[in-house]
Amino acid sequence: MKRYALFFDIDGTLVSFKTHQIPPSTILALTQAKANGHKVFIATGRPPLIITNLGAIEHLIDGYVTINGALCFIGDETVRCREIAPEQARLVVEDAMAEGYGLIVIGEKDVAVFDPDGEVDRIFRQELAVENLHQAKPMDDVLKQRILQLTAFFTEEYEEKLMPRIPGCISGRWHPAFTDITAQDADKGKGILAMAAHLGLDPACTMAFGDGGNDTAMIKAAGVGVAMGNALESLKQEADFTTSSVDDNGILNALRHYLCV
Repeated sequence: MKRYALFFDIDGTLVSFKTHQIPPSTILALTQAKANGHKVFIATGRPPLIITNLGAIEHLIDGYVTINGALCFIGDETVRCREIAPEQARLVVEDAMAEGYGLIVIGEKDVAVFDPDGEVDRIFRQELAVENLHQAKPMDDVLKQRILQLTAFFTEEYEEKLMPRIPGCISGRWHPAFTDITAQDADKGKGILAMAAHLGLDPACTMAFGDGGNDTAMIKAAGVGVAMGNALESLKQEADFTTSSVDDNGILNALRHYLCV
């Protein structure tokens, strides 16, 4: 049996948007995959502070690609860290305050939130069931840290206007209301390849699972890219295999297809 390093997005892949839970079939599939010698990794746009919905599988996880590949770690060991240039981070913060859109600023240690209309709270707390944003720190304190991601709550049209002003950054949108801005060399694809290199694994033995636009890079970079049934059509076109949805045993069906369980 070929053994894989399995990389899973969280929202819409491991965790249902409907129930905000990991389906029982997914827990079973990951437990069996781990018992069969495969490694289990998370690959998410979330910073560590708000990865609070993986309790049912936490004991199975070998490492994390977080903040869309800007921060990768195994235990207490940092494998990769990529920051946004300070002047470009400040430009986006000042633009958000001038234009009045919501912004989450993710530093190396802490998170700050600018939420003039309550949109950040509404979407993250109500739609995504995110916890821990109440632990956010003052903006000035976070801006003294290395900034790893800016989650900006604006439209795709405004995104097209802003991104040319921050040429050292890229945008990964997985929700219509906001996008994740990271340094140009930070994406999930580079993150999983860095993890594989750190562990001495052949990239051909990586398998990535996702559903959103910010999963495209890792679906293309992995040895095997799997799109969820609920994924964007553009992601399905890049994938090697499209499984069923997160709510319809998608992870279990894909791992069975590739004989991992």
